[in-house]
Formats: sequence, C-alpha cells, structure tokens
Amino acid sequence: MASRVASGLLRRRAGATLGLLRSCAHVRNYSSQLSALIPATSQCSKLTRRRYYMPNASPYQVWSRSFASDNGDKVEAVVPFMGESVTDGTLANFLKKPGDRVEADEPIAQIETDKVTIDVASPEAGVIEKFIASEGDTVTPGTKIAVISKSAQPADTHVAPSEESTPKESSPPKVEEKPKVEKAPKVEPPKTQAPKPTAPSKTSPSEPQLPPKERERRVPMPRLRKRIANRLKDSQNTFAMLTTFNEVDMTNMMKLRSDYKDEFVTKHGVKLGLMSCFVKAAVSALQNQPIVNAVIDGDDIIYRDYVDISVAVGTSKGLVVPVIRDADTMNFADIEKGINNLAKKANEGALSIDDMAGGTFTISNGGVYGSLISTPIINPPQSAILGMHSIVQRPVVVNGDILARPMMYLALTYDHRLIDGREAVFFLRRIKDVVEDPRRLLLDI
Repeated sequence: MASRVASGLLRRRAGATLGLLRSCAHVRNYSSQLSALIPATSQCSKLTRRRYYMPNASPYQVWSRSFASDNGDKVEAVVPFMGESVTDGTLANFLKKPGDRVEADEPIAQIETDKVTIDVASPEAGVIEKFIASEGDTVTPGTKIAVISKSAQPADTHVAPSEESTPKESSPPKVEEKPKVEKAPKVEPPKTQAPKPTAPSKTSPSEPQLPPKERERRVPMPRLRKRIANRLKDSQNTFAMLTTFNEVDMTNMMKLRSDYKDEFVTKHGVKLGLMSCFVKAAVSALQNQPIVNAVIDGDDIIYRDYVDISVAVGTSKGLVVPVIRDADTMNFADIEKGINNLAKKANEGALSIDDMAGGTFTISNGGVYGSLISTPIINPPQSAILGMHSIVQRPVVVNGDILARPMMYLALTYDHRLIDGREAVFFLRRIKDVVEDPRRLLLDI
C-alpha cells in the first residue's frame, strides 16, 4: 500500500514538473518522455539558453548582432563598430520610417562621424516597429537604434481602418460650436489695443536697418564640417606655414597623354590622367628631398621610408583626403586605378576610416574647379602639401621666341619649422623638371 502511495506521489510531482517545463517557451518541443527522466526537484528557472561565440571572433562583432526579445519575434538594430579611432558619432538621419518593411542588411539609418558616414543595417528582415534614438543624438558602438518585428505586417496594410475610424470620431459637430463661443470675446480686445504699433518710433534713424530674422536660417553644423574646421584651424595654429610657387609647361606631358592614351586604355582598362603624372613626380621629389616626407613629433623628427600620397577629393558633404598606399612602388596604371577607386567611393560616401588614415604628403588639385593660384593648408600630421591649378594658355619665351604654351602654376606649402626654403624650392623644382620632361623618370636623372 505504501509503495502505491509513493508511486502516485512521484507521478503527480513529475506531472507538475512537466507542466512547468511546457509553460516555458524555449522547452515546448520537449517530449513527454522527460517526465520519467527529470527529478521532482527540477525547476524551469535553471534551464537557460547559452550562446557560444567563436574564440577567434572579433569582440566588436557582438555589437552588430541583433538583440532578441523574450518571444524571439523582435530584434534591435544597433550602431556597428566604427573604427579604432572613432568612439562616437551623430545620428544624421533615418532612411526608413516606422511601419516600413526592411530586408536583412538593408540600411535604415546613417551615422555621421568625424571622417566618414556609416550605415546602420537591419539585422533581420521585418517591419520597423519604432525608433529608440532620435536624429541628432550622439551614439556609440552598440547603441540601440530601432526595434524590428519579424512577424508584423507593413503599416500600409492598416492604413484603411485607421483612416475610417478617424473621420467617425471627428464627425460630431460639437467641436465647431466651441470656437464660436470662445472666439467672439477674444477677437474684440485686440481691436481696442490697435494703437500699439507706435513701437517703430523707438529706433533712431541713425541705427542700421538689419534684415529681419525671418530671412535667415540656422542649421546645425555637420559633424564632418566641424572636424574639417577644427583640423584646419589646428594646422594654422601649429605649423609655421610658408608657400613657394613655380610654373610648369605642360606641353610635353599633354603630348605624352595624347600619343599613348588609346594604347594605355586598351592595355590597362583605365584612362591616363594628369594626377598619376604628378603623383609620380611627387614621389621622385620626396625621394630627392626626404625632409619633406618627414614630420616633427615632440622633440624628434620622424623620417618615413615609405610614400603614402593623400589626394584631396571634394564631395557634397565636405573635403575628404583618401590615401594611396606605397605610391613609390606603383606604376602609372596602378596609381590611376587607385585614384579612380577612391574617387568613386568618396562620391558614394563609402570611404572607410582605413582609406583616409595616415598619409605622408598631400596633393590638392584646385584646377578642376578653375582655380588659377592658391595657398593650400597643410594636412596634419604631414609637413607639406602640393597645390595644382588650372592649365591656361599663356605667352612664354622659348629659345628667344614668344609662344603660347599650356602653363600651370604650382604651389608648395610647407612647415618652415622643419623644412628650409632651400629644400622647398629644390622639391618644387624637381616636380617641374619631371613634368616638363617625363623621360627623367625613366633615366632617374
């Protein structure tokens, strides 16, 4: 008899335990055989789901993964890793709105940093339920941006019922009766206070008449523009900048391009431009004057035995300076392909932090905008920058004859704390000699 009672008690406890287990969403698929295997003292709270990550995976990958809710239907889009030198950014704008349908890895927002614009992608396909952050907020990697429901339907399918319910609620004419009673007494007092327009007499005729504030617009400065402004002002305050000028005859270089442009495109699949010629000339000049490729660091001078050329590119969002790595080991075709790739990424806003990090010397071509002459500002932490300008037909003296030649002004701004005028002039003269006679590159003279 006692054994029958103990057996019944054990079955009742096992049944209660199984009921607790079945009430948990993550163990509903367990079979009824667990009733004979799980002891009566088991509790549902002890059964937890574990997540395993590969040991060699980057810790930053966790920030870009979705965060699931209790029922596993909702996920949260978070700010991804933005680069080692970028700690935060500004939520510039949302590309979607609540109720929109999004696919996996589809951008839903843009984060503007000091250097680049980064997209926040949806971790799963679904419908945006709500936004957690607001435009203009400062966010860091891992910050939650939006909540996405994987099973919800787009908001467009629910527009009809909401529109039908709103007119029914606003249909009662009681709303129209209230303003009739309240507006009548409120309209009369302003009429009695009409003589107040005597205020303009307070301003004396000698004071300047400024435009009204309604004709002005105040907008927050983009984060990239702030960064550009700070770096340019820091450059002006740090460096002892001095600019030297020269002019170069582009006749031989333009003839070289004209003679071999078709063969160059056929073999390399890219056009031969002027920028690759000046990059090669700058590499030769930097190798002849290593001090221009150096930089001051505290009480030391760092000489760099490699040449990374930064190329200034103007975009709609501001000036960016991507870098051509190891330009001293590249030929004309490699340089042209690298420039085209960086320019395309800059125009599409797809430049990464790595594309703009570093650089030992900068070339800026203001000639594409029609600039005749300028004084470029050094891009820290570099020590010099070369400014190219527009090509203009000017009369020059050649072997005693006055001829019209395509001429370009060159400007070299350098840090006079490190580079003397002698080295700067020799540097710019080397670029002039190589551009006017490209055969010097072949003969290394």
